[in-house]
Amino acid sequence: MSSAKVEFAVDMTCQKCVNNVRESLSELKGVNNIDVSLERGTVVVETNLPFSLIQEKIEKTGKKAVLKGYGENSYSAVSMLGGDSGYSVSDDIKGVIRFVQTAEGCIIDGTVDGLVPGLHGIHVHECGDISKGCESVGEHYNPYNSIHGGPEDDVSKKHIGDLGNIEADNSGRALFRRINKFLNVSDIIGRSLVITEKPDDFGKGNDGQSKIDGNSGKRLACGIIARSSGLFQNTKKICACDGLTIWDERDRAYTNRKDLTKYTETTSL
Repeated sequence: MSSAKVEFAVDMTCQKCVNNVRESLSELKGVNNIDVSLERGTVVVETNLPFSLIQEKIEKTGKKAVLKGYGENSYSAVSMLGGDSGYSVSDDIKGVIRFVQTAEGCIIDGTVDGLVPGLHGIHVHECGDISKGCESVGEHYNPYNSIHGGPEDDVSKKHIGDLGNIEADNSGRALFRRINKFLNVSDIIGRSLVITEKPDDFGKGNDGQSKIDGNSGKRLACGIIARSSGLFQNTKKICACDGLTIWDERDRAYTNRKDLTKYTETTSL
């Protein structure tokens, strides 16, 4: 699987902190070229793992971590599901999905919590309008006017927005990272991402709805896909909206959300 560089701001105060973070990340298979800088207060890793796994590993050392940039010299985007930035049918459903353009295709890297265990469809929809929840995002992004299909199907037999399924474990968490060779980040910024109640049958069902949305059912959560920072593009240490440091802003978001995953976005959207 294609690797990409991910940059975190980490609240480190001494060389011991640096050593602890580096040693912790070195234990993970799939992490390469670890660059921990006390001067910059950053950790940059090249990895093929979901970004949330890296963040959790850093925070197990006792240090706060906030993702600052994803992808080197490339388009990057993010969609926030649920919470204050997106929409979901339940307060329990929240997540972050990131999109990063590479030479091999678009990396789709995300974590979604609060789902019923099992498979759920994931699709890019044509409109970036969540004013009426997930009902105002339009249909699947389908620039070639094709029938519905699976993520690996030819563009004549799938919507470009057909991203397949994600699988939630017994705790309700879906953790995923994949490459989609048909998706371009520049084409989906301003559109929306949707998670559905049921699995997508990839257009293989025997009824007409299969050719429209894969019988994937009710739209559970959605969020607008917005431009985000690539590697070293976000130098922000103070949040312009309220003057708080990124650490204060992060802690306030944790308190306000009152959930287990508590994602915080600091990139410029």
